[in-house]
Amino acid sequence: MTEKPPSGGRGTGPVAFVAREDERSVIDRLLAEAAAGRGGPLVVAGEAGIGKSTLIDTATEALDEYTVLRTSGAAFEQNLLYAALHQLCAPVLERRGKLPSVQREALEAVFGLGRQTSPEPLTVGLAVLGLLHEVARKRPVCCVIDDAQWIDDASRQVLVFVARRVEAERIAMVFAARDAAGVPGLAALPQLAVAGLGHEDARRLLGTAVRSGLDAELVERILAEAAGNPLALLEFAHDDGPFGVPRARPALSPVGTALEAQFVHRFEQLPLDTRSVVVLAAAEPVGDLSLLRRAAQLLNLDPDALSAAEDAGLLELGPRLRFRHPLVRSALYTSATPGLRRHAHGALAEATDAATDPDRQVWHRAHAVVGPDENVASELERSSERARARGGFVAAAAFMERAAQLSPEAGRQSGRLIAAARLRLQAGSPATARTLVAKAELRLKDHRRTQARLLRARIDFQLGHTPQATAALIDVAAQLPPDQAREAYLEAFASIMFNDNRPGLLKSLGVAIRRQGRPRAPARPVDLLLLALLDQITLPVEQAVPTMLGAVTACRSATGTFTGSPWQMNLVCQLALDLRDDKALREVTDQQVEVARGQGSLSTLPQALRYQALASIAGGCLAEAADILAEGHALDEAAGTVRVIGVDLILAAFRGDAYHYSELKRLMGLDGRPRETAGEQFARAVLHNGLGNHDAALRAALAARSRHQEGSYCIWGVYPELVEAAVRVGRLQEAADAVDLLERQARANPTPWAVAEWLRGKALLGRAEDCDALYRDAIDHFARTGVHLYHARARLVYGEWLDGQGRRAEARVELRAAQEMLSAAGADGFAERAARRLRAAGEKPRAQESDDDPLAVLTARERLIVNKVAAGGSSREVAAALFLSPRTIDTHLHNAYRKLGISSRQQLRTLSGRAQDRTVGERRGPAAFTDGRQARPRSPLAGP
Repeated sequence: MTEKPPSGGRGTGPVAFVAREDERSVIDRLLAEAAAGRGGPLVVAGEAGIGKSTLIDTATEALDEYTVLRTSGAAFEQNLLYAALHQLCAPVLERRGKLPSVQREALEAVFGLGRQTSPEPLTVGLAVLGLLHEVARKRPVCCVIDDAQWIDDASRQVLVFVARRVEAERIAMVFAARDAAGVPGLAALPQLAVAGLGHEDARRLLGTAVRSGLDAELVERILAEAAGNPLALLEFAHDDGPFGVPRARPALSPVGTALEAQFVHRFEQLPLDTRSVVVLAAAEPVGDLSLLRRAAQLLNLDPDALSAAEDAGLLELGPRLRFRHPLVRSALYTSATPGLRRHAHGALAEATDAATDPDRQVWHRAHAVVGPDENVASELERSSERARARGGFVAAAAFMERAAQLSPEAGRQSGRLIAAARLRLQAGSPATARTLVAKAELRLKDHRRTQARLLRARIDFQLGHTPQATAALIDVAAQLPPDQAREAYLEAFASIMFNDNRPGLLKSLGVAIRRQGRPRAPARPVDLLLLALLDQITLPVEQAVPTMLGAVTACRSATGTFTGSPWQMNLVCQLALDLRDDKALREVTDQQVEVARGQGSLSTLPQALRYQALASIAGGCLAEAADILAEGHALDEAAGTVRVIGVDLILAAFRGDAYHYSELKRLMGLDGRPRETAGEQFARAVLHNGLGNHDAALRAALAARSRHQEGSYCIWGVYPELVEAAVRVGRLQEAADAVDLLERQARANPTPWAVAEWLRGKALLGRAEDCDALYRDAIDHFARTGVHLYHARARLVYGEWLDGQGRRAEARVELRAAQEMLSAAGADGFAERAARRLRAAGEKPRAQESDDDPLAVLTARERLIVNKVAAGGSSREVAAALFLSPRTIDTHLHNAYRKLGISSRQQLRTLSGRAQDRTVGERRGPAAFTDGRQARPRSPLAGP
């Protein structure tokens, strides 16, 4: 430790005399890296008074070449939307003109400067990142976020988002928090723990703070009680007892409690009028001296009395009033009588300009009233609506909760409690939402109590998809009007259909739903979706298909008017997939992604991208699917949401990547992820069929069939996998049963894909007289679709059959075509299966040339960025799409150029085009056969 002159910093002040060199060097390295364009975050963590702020101030006070932006949390402002973000960005807000319009408008909405409402939090985060990027063009930026444990939730989400994306920026983000683990998002950032001073350093600091020598026993007592906490050492040394040491302090009391007592004791020595002004200042966390002067005059107090509090070391006066430490503010505010606090808030409310800061004014008014007050409650409700429109669900909930507390009429109080619960649920706090609903239920009667029970059931369902929660949701839905009941039933059904591991649960749910009767005409798309899902799991396939078709058709035709939730559109995608309608699947998935992008619905875009990836997998574009999923994962990461991995499993299965499949499967059910049983069983069957492990494929397919037979949902695409696996292991009856189901589906909905799968299954079964014709007709029908991967697989099994019939020359033609198509698609497991047959037939398979995929050397993120840039996107546009900064995009592009040995975007477009050609190579080849033969076009559904 080396001695330095006092820093004059906040909090511990003379602690700079014993500056922590090791901790200081960590911050210095962070700042130096940021200046070099390698920014990053750091969380300085430690108990109150340990010296976090002084350490940061000492490191940043000499940063003349930096732009230093500051904000700090305040307990009183935790529920004021974007309060901390306002402090941080206000000095540089004029730079917003350089941002893309979507980002600029979102930022202006946050600051109340524009007309836009409900900006997506991720868009706000990207706008702040862009704003700091613009500032950092001239000088490096250091953002200091003090007392992060008290910043409002909306600001915290944005600042954590930005902190995770400055690795290629000239931006350093330094957070100070008492306990990083208790602040969502901070625990995952790099940490610098600040501990208490060592014994000798503590003794030396104590020596700088007292006017004369101390009794050795008292010195040891102070050192023991302060436990190395610098602020505690300084405060304990300035008490009013002999030698500045208190005569009687509880031995070894918690440092924070002892410090608060010390501040209160010093506060109580001040004149009465000074104490009143200090409480007024403690109730106004912004430190606006002009506002404090106006409020003090309203209370007939002299604002100059604050000088006495400054002399007592409780606060500092300057452009803004700052308490010496957050503990001072909280201790003094809490120690004041309730009446004094109410008077302070009342004066602050009157002194606050309602035109420029209506929410802070009403928040003060809400703390100034004694009992119920409908006028204030109504104003709080309007503030809640303003916060909700700006995307601040936490702040909106806080305003609404306070409005409920001040509501004089029981009905309005209950309604506001229910509204606050919904907002808490939207903000991701289901436990708090449940508590609010429970309070409301005590005051509700009749149908309003049923609505509250429905909300509570939904909350319980979100907290855990337990049988009890499902039963409660079903029970409440049965008491609702039919239209509302069907929406609740659909929600319960959709939430468990992929993860239901309890036999018969969905079937029993279906029975309860059918008791409601059929919806009145004309049925809504939501009604048709529910009926389609019910029929799919409870009726024979030929009876279920018409309802499923009706639901998909209705939702597709209601493009501009269908107001269903995004998860309802996901159901439409799933129905199109199960119906084997590749055109509908591609249309709906593309439309869903386009709508999500256009509306800025970034919270729903990842799931839309997952269904788009499924369509790409079926189309034989596995690299394209991987890129789509990479974008979805980037969005999940940006939002801090748990990555759903079902589609990743399916992609790994079609690629034949058993290792990656196993790694992904181990993640299922962990960290809040769903188990996705239906998707996993389908993926496992595909994987093992591709690898030739047909016994394992059959076990997975039979498990899925059993679920279906017991009344649970299974992906219908598992039945063609069952046929192939069962035939290979000699379980012909299971294969025949599956072929029968495929035939009934094809006759009910004769899409080329459905017909092709039935014909392929019938040919595999081998019981028909002309298997050759069946194979060729199946291949011909696949050639009419966009599902090129399945087309290639049909040629693979035909080639294997020809080889088994001794028709080696013909077999080699089909196997060679299949191997090339599958290899080009990236379906390596199936491609190797074809290659093994070719080698056995005496032909050397075509090796995949190393330059067939010129982008293979890139990381997933680099490849994603390269493809978007090659498609014509600018660095700024790509950055906005992926929630990164333009500088980060340019850094990844530079790395990609180096790996690819190129230097221009034109060269990049050429290489990307070659990679795209590889993924769709089959689309440019012959439609069906490579030996010049023509398939006989006939309709297998026209009868014998």
